[in-house]
Formats: sequence, C-alpha cells, structure tokens
Amino acid sequence: MTDETQATQDGQATQTDSLSVTDNRTGESYDIEITDGTVRAMDLRQIKVSEDDFGLMTYDPGYSNTASCRSAITYIDGEKGILEHRGIPIEQLAEHSTFLEVSFLILYGHLPTEDELSQWIYEITHHTYVHENIKDFMSGFRHDANPMGMLLASVGALSTFYPEAVDVSDSHQRHVSAVRMIAKMPTLAAFAYRRSLGLPYVYPNNDLSYTGNFLSMLFKMAEPQYEPDPRLERALEVLFILHADHEQNCSAAAVRVVGSSLPDPFSAVAAGVAGLYGPLHGGANVAVLKMLKKIGTPDNIPDFLEGVKQGNERLMGFGHRVYKNYDPRARIIRSHVDEVLEATSKESPLLDVAIELEKRALDDEYFTERKLYPNVDYWSGIIYEAMNIPPDAFTVMFAIGRTPGWMAQWLELMNDEEFKIARPRQIYTGPRQTDYVPMSERNGSGS
Repeated sequence: MTDETQATQDGQATQTDSLSVTDNRTGESYDIEITDGTVRAMDLRQIKVSEDDFGLMTYDPGYSNTASCRSAITYIDGEKGILEHRGIPIEQLAEHSTFLEVSFLILYGHLPTEDELSQWIYEITHHTYVHENIKDFMSGFRHDANPMGMLLASVGALSTFYPEAVDVSDSHQRHVSAVRMIAKMPTLAAFAYRRSLGLPYVYPNNDLSYTGNFLSMLFKMAEPQYEPDPRLERALEVLFILHADHEQNCSAAAVRVVGSSLPDPFSAVAAGVAGLYGPLHGGANVAVLKMLKKIGTPDNIPDFLEGVKQGNERLMGFGHRVYKNYDPRARIIRSHVDEVLEATSKESPLLDVAIELEKRALDDEYFTERKLYPNVDYWSGIIYEAMNIPPDAFTVMFAIGRTPGWMAQWLELMNDEEFKIARPRQIYTGPRQTDYVPMSERNGSGS
C-alpha cells in the first residue's frame, strides 16, 4: 500500500492510496489508485487474461455501490442521519430558510445576498404563467387521468414551447430554463390537480408567495382573493425544502442519464418526473397511508407488528436505502403535523395510529437492530391528506419540491469536466451464434 497526497481543485489535500490486486487466473499483479475512497472502474479494464480480452468489469445491480459522478450539491451520512445542502444542515435550512432561497443555494452553490434573492424571487414570480396552449394540452386527458401522468407529459411538452432551451452550452439559456422549470412546475401541478377534479384552472397570483400561490391555484373557488393559512403555507414550504434534493436517487440519476445525451433540460426533468412516478420512489407515502388505514386503530398495532415479523405484513415508511438511522427530514415534518391538523380543523384517527406505531416499532429491538427508523414518507402523507390532497397527487407535490434538485443536478452535469454520455455495460447471458429457423420448422418452444 502506498500513500500519496493529491491536491484537489479547492486547494485542500486528498489522501490517495492504492489497491494491490493479484489476478489468480494469470498470476499478474496490479496497483490501482484509490482516490476519495473509490477506484475507477476503467482502471480494472487493464486486468485481462489475454490481449484480446475485453478486461474486467464491475457488476452492481441497482448501482448500490457505484459512484457515477462527483457532486458538490448534497451530502448524506446515512449511518449518522445527516443531510446537508452545500454543507448547510437540513435542520437549519428548514428552520430559517425559504424554498426559493434553498433553490438558489442548491443551484448556484451559496446562499444569496439580499439583492440576489430579490432578483431570484422576481424572476421566479414572473415566470409562473404557462402558455395558453397548455390548457388545451391538459384538456386532452381523460377526466380520471392520474395527475402525475399529466404532469409528466406537460413537463416534457415545455420543450416544444421553448426550443431555444436546446442550446445547453449557453449559460443564459441554462439559467432561464432553471427559472422557468421552478416557476412553472407548481402551475402545471395545480392544473393537473384541477383537471382531475373537473374544476376550472386558476391562474397564478403573483402577489402571493411561492407556496401561497400554489395553494391558491389548488384551492381557490369563487372568492375574489384566496388567503392561504400561514400554517399551511409554512408547512408546505418546509415539505418542499425537505424534498429539494437527495443526492443520486432514482429520479436524479434519470435526469443525469437523459441529460447526458444533451437534450433540452425540460426533457431531462421529464425523465426525473417519470422516475418519481414509480411507487418505489415517489409513492411511498401513499403506501404508508394505506398501511395506517389497514391497521385502523392503535389496538391492532401489536398484531400488525407481529405480522411484519412473520413476513405477512410490510412496515411502510420505515427504513431507507441510504439512512440507517432516523431520517432527519422525518423529525422536521413531524413537528408540523399538529399545526396542519389544527389549521384544517380535521381530526385524523390515522395520526394516533402513526404515533403509536412509531413508538412501538422504535421500542422493539427487532426493528432497531435492522435499522428500521421512520423516513420522510412516514409523516408527509398525513399532512397532504389533511390538506385535502388526493393520494394520486402526493407524488406531484414531491415533484414540485424536487425540481430545483433536478435542475441543479443537470447544471452540474453540464459543467462536469469529465462529462460523458451515460452508457452502462452489461453481462450478456443469452445464446450465441444460433441459426435462423424457417417458420415451417419452428415448434413454438423457441427452438
């Protein structure tokens, strides 16, 4: 093992070691450099059994232990339950910041000055409207279409309204696209929600805050001016902040993979929306609500947990691919649940079930030994339900909050010095060199 010191771009020293590998097939030994706790997969290609051998590859289903990029946006320590954006703890951002300020931070790497924030808010506020043809586009969906499906299609459609966005080498176009995407996502989401309920669309109200305007577009009826409840406004603000970015998750990776072919950013973000659409990524809080409703009352919790242990039930909203401790976002969301229920004057029998289920699970070594702690989805569904958001639209809410993260990941990709189009390898497992079989000789079994 050799120790060296490598200077990084910010002037700090990074420890660089090496890994000695012996190929038992050939007896050859190789020294492979270790930088930032990783080895480059391409360095393994030199390990061959012959000159015409392709070289060694890594096999990593789901990319569980493969770093595909260098990123300075979000830091996660799953063992300690730490989440930071540009180095700032999520707890501080949720307490002191606004969603648009966090969006600026994630996109541009620093907290904005007062003038920068004022300009940023002005730009976002004055790009909230969408082209009138979007209404016609929305009207083409069935009345019972899933709001997330409508959002997916309408985000992709934005590329046809802003063809200049395809010039991804232009820094001005990149900035304008980020502004447009963050500004218009709530409008598209609200239109999808109203369409699914058969309600007329509500245009943006630029006199309201980002989240207040979204609440207006969702819920305004006949009143001349919608006045959002500040408790709901703040709770939604915090939820958006907590969802703003979460490192290289499925949807962020989808944005990067599609973005690597250099389409316009709206198409890349549409890929992120599609990734979020899946129940294993964006739909977990819906599964939590279904679980709580199935349990019904706190008295049924012991039997339910026993069913989990026996493999007959699933404990939704606990555990995380990254976090092996209490998800820091879950604690923050929990602190707003009571305020939302008070603001909506709703009684939630599910809240009593959720509180008791969390307590019993955390007191049970079976779950704590398996690192099963509440995650962000455990409490968010209760808040959305209290706000009269239908479960089909829960993921739409998630998408609004995640939009600045998607755009930040895309911007970082565009500036990556090691930029390459994504092209994973495979291990081929099918037949080789088989002959074509005429129709008259096929027996239907594949031979």
